[in-house]
Amino acid sequence: MIKKSFTEHPASVGESYMEHMGSAFGFGSKMVVAGIACLLHGLFPFLFVRTGRSCVEELHHRMVTHRDRRTAPSHDNAHA
Repeated sequence: MIKKSFTEHPASVGESYMEHMGSAFGFGSKMVVAGIACLLHGLFPFLFVRTGRSCVEELHHRMVTHRDRRTAPSHDNAHA
C-alpha cells in the first residue's frame, strides 16, 4: 500500500520513482530560480526581462508537450 503511494503517479507518466524525483527536483529548482528573478524584475524592471516567460515556456514544453516517457520516441530511433 505505501509503495503504491510512491510509484503509482510516476508510473502513470512512464517513470520510475527516482526518475520522477529527478524531474520534479529539476522543475522545482528552475521555478525557484525563475521566481527569484521575477521578484527582482519587479523591483528592477530592467533586469531579467525575459526570464519568467522563458522559464514558463520551457517548463510547459517539457511537461505538457514531451512529458510522458511511455510515448516519447526512443533515443535509438530518433536518428533513424
